[in-house]
Amino acid sequence: MASLREKRGLNSPTATPGTVQQLSSWRRLLLQPLGLFVQLWGRTLRFDIEPEARRHLLKTDEAVAFILWHNRLFLVAEIFRRYRGGKPVYALISASKDGAWLAAFFSLIGIRNIRGSSSRLGREAVLSLVDVMRAGNDIGITPDGPRGPRYVLKAGAIVAARRAGATALLLGGEFSSAWRLGSWDGFYLPKPFSRVRVHCERVPAAEFGDERAVAAETFQSRLLAINPDRK
Repeated sequence: MASLREKRGLNSPTATPGTVQQLSSWRRLLLQPLGLFVQLWGRTLRFDIEPEARRHLLKTDEAVAFILWHNRLFLVAEIFRRYRGGKPVYALISASKDGAWLAAFFSLIGIRNIRGSSSRLGREAVLSLVDVMRAGNDIGITPDGPRGPRYVLKAGAIVAARRAGATALLLGGEFSSAWRLGSWDGFYLPKPFSRVRVHCERVPAAEFGDERAVAAETFQSRLLAINPDRK
């Protein structure tokens, strides 16, 4: 298994071969203050979480696929810090130049990355995600990313979890007070010291179903239910 992981690059931030845009060292240095600021910001948030959801998050003896909408990404690093005990989590990030910035930023806040997308290096990226799960690590998936449409789950988003035979944890967040950006996803930035209600729903591998389209529709409706938008 070790040799297989080395072949697919799982010991480095880039886990798929091909044309992957990287960020220069000095640009990474520019991101460091922002990464520290975001970590401190996250620690000011007050999380409300039900006992069952807490149990799902604290159960770290199995690798899981965390699935959440793109506009709730701000919560991920802090949720992992509080409830996953520093267990590694990998995210699939575009191989593009924009993806290079995001990958560098994620590495500063404790999220590892695999570079690829559904249109570029997609097959190798999925294989790498399966490998990291089989090695006991968690993965994070934003099924409406990287460019939307918002709240439309792509059927391919659950392929890696299905192939690994892994449990999925659907993540949701409700914000008592937040700024909402004018981006395609309506990205949420919870205000410092505000309250966030965290939802977590467990979906065993047996519930994925055989039809990708049916499974995607089910996941989409369940994600929408635990991520209500405030008007």
